[in-house]
Amino acid sequence: MNIDPTLFTDEAVSDETRQFNAGLQEMLLAVPPMTSFEPDELRRARREGKSWMGPIVYSDLARTITIDGPGGDLELRVIDAGESAGVYLHIHGGGWVLGAADLSDVGNEAMAREAGVTVVSVEYRLAPEHPYPAGLEDCVSAARWLIDNAASEFGTDRLTIGGESAGANLAAATLLKIRDDTGYIEWAGANLVYGSYLPHGTPSVRQWSTEGLILDPNSMSWFGDRYTGGEHIAIDDPYFSPLYGVLDDMPPGLFTVGTWDPLIDDTLFMAMRWLATGNDTELAIYPGGTHAFDAFPTQIAVEARTRMHEFIKSAVRST
Repeated sequence: MNIDPTLFTDEAVSDETRQFNAGLQEMLLAVPPMTSFEPDELRRARREGKSWMGPIVYSDLARTITIDGPGGDLELRVIDAGESAGVYLHIHGGGWVLGAADLSDVGNEAMAREAGVTVVSVEYRLAPEHPYPAGLEDCVSAARWLIDNAASEFGTDRLTIGGESAGANLAAATLLKIRDDTGYIEWAGANLVYGSYLPHGTPSVRQWSTEGLILDPNSMSWFGDRYTGGEHIAIDDPYFSPLYGVLDDMPPGLFTVGTWDPLIDDTLFMAMRWLATGNDTELAIYPGGTHAFDAFPTQIAVEARTRMHEFIKSAVRST
């Protein structure tokens, strides 16, 4: 795998991306920082369409099923756009504190349509009410249920997994935990998008100095403190910090990140470890992409989403 060094240059950032980022930064710097609110306040504002992200759009194709989880009933949001060649287990982002399965409907419906898969998104328990490892336990339960039931429920046993940010952390940790606990290694692909694979902070997170582009060191600390519940979690706990995991027998992985994301080191480090352990690895780097850039109306977002769709589509159809 070759990495083009010009992707990291200022000249590689398109005028469209630069202008969008400037507008995003101006908007976010004009509102109180996320860290000045309690999680339930942020969740309520999002539900009411009062956050900077605007109104929620739900999919007409979505339905919710309930399975047994370690904390009680565990909801799975299912989107099937028609003929499906596989299942994509989606784990949403939000710093282990925010987000919800139905808030990802737009992206998950697009994945279902374009990749030809059934998307199953986990409504895992959130911190700080349910600190680590509660959310991970829910994701592992969903994965185990799919391993046992995908063929009968959805007509296919071709399983893929993925997530964004904290969701990518949980997806990678789920792969490790499932392999370690059950020996299952038949995942067809992992779509890991700007993940936090070392929540204690990689150098790019700790040294980040730009404010107003979604994430910064203060917000990362705010998320991390709530995820741990104030408890000390060893830096090399592989289910907390997948970067420290033994990565043998992992599925083909697509790692996506923008160069203006504090989590860029996380993706670069994890992709290199994935590759060095002998797993098929693709690395997609987008000049000027901020955290969550693929959710925005820009050309690099279209390119990133298209590559993810093609990756999952190919994964479930490979032999």
